[in-house]
Amino acid sequence: MKKEALKQDFTDVPNVLVIDDDERIRDLVARYLNEHGYLALKAESAEEALEVMESFIFDILVVDVMMPGKSGVELTELLREKQNTVPVLLLTAMGEVEDRITGLSAGADDYLPKPFDPRELVLRLDAILKRVPKDKHEQVARVQIGRWMFDIDHPELVADDERVQLTNVEVNLLTVLCQTPGEVVSRDALSDKCDLDPNKRTIDVQVTRLRRKVEENSNHPRYLQTVRGQGYLLRAEILERR
Repeated sequence: MKKEALKQDFTDVPNVLVIDDDERIRDLVARYLNEHGYLALKAESAEEALEVMESFIFDILVVDVMMPGKSGVELTELLREKQNTVPVLLLTAMGEVEDRITGLSAGADDYLPKPFDPRELVLRLDAILKRVPKDKHEQVARVQIGRWMFDIDHPELVADDERVQLTNVEVNLLTVLCQTPGEVVSRDALSDKCDLDPNKRTIDVQVTRLRRKVEENSNHPRYLQTVRGQGYLLRAEILERR
């Protein structure tokens, strides 16, 4: 997968995964979305998309129907079978009514025939996202990070009878990161939201200290990961929102 340069805070704009086996279309769509209020990553197949989605949580997917391997419709059906409700907009050269019905029946949220005006694509994505329930924007209160449970109201990690105390800085870092588990938070966003020195080294040192408490092996982190050139992401399961 070729990732676009992520110059924007991943948490501040809708993030979209563009899935199309046609490299030209994939690049053009991703570039246009990046220039018009979205942050786009790319995948060339359904199989690659599923791998990417293990590391990132997306607000919406743009999926080509006709692809080698799993089709866009099959990918949509698989996501819905897994209870994944991420909105899906299907792209296809097929414009027949039956084809649209097939896509929508599979669980897609909208359908855009090729060729299309990219301005219409953005308008359709905007419309879909306006319909998405706002529950996910409620504040996360408790998360599970591996064997540790973290409650933002308590400065500690808890696992059975074991407790690990956290500093105020570590609590602030975890509180920010756990609001969007699986999504990248840039160093600038962390420094701003945690009121830390924006110096890159300062953020890295604080995250390294936190990682030693969260991870079983901080040299090979599973939960608090560095995304080169972008920032950090936390792999965690949301237990409670408020």
